[in-house]
Amino acid sequence: MALKKLDKAAKRPAQIFTYTFGIIAALVVGVGMCLSMKVIGDGSTAMMILGIAAGIIGFIGAGINYPIYSRILQKSKEKYASDIIRLASEIANEND
Repeated sequence: MALKKLDKAAKRPAQIFTYTFGIIAALVVGVGMCLSMKVIGDGSTAMMILGIAAGIIGFIGAGINYPIYSRILQKSKEKYASDIIRLASEIANEND
């Protein structure tokens, strides 16, 4: 039970960041699409260019989301690695 709690504690920061960052990136893409298709804004060429730029920024954010998630998860696992190994060895010793 404690091993599962440590595993969840190791994954939680990465998951929270990833979901939050992904939602924000998707919203930025959506705003960019709305601006470029003249759904919102004044319909000028400048707004369309701003919308395209916002869309590209949102896509870049969505693209870098997974590498950032992997890095955060790796650091978090390193933080809890000693506790997880200790608990796993205790479990293995109980089964012997």
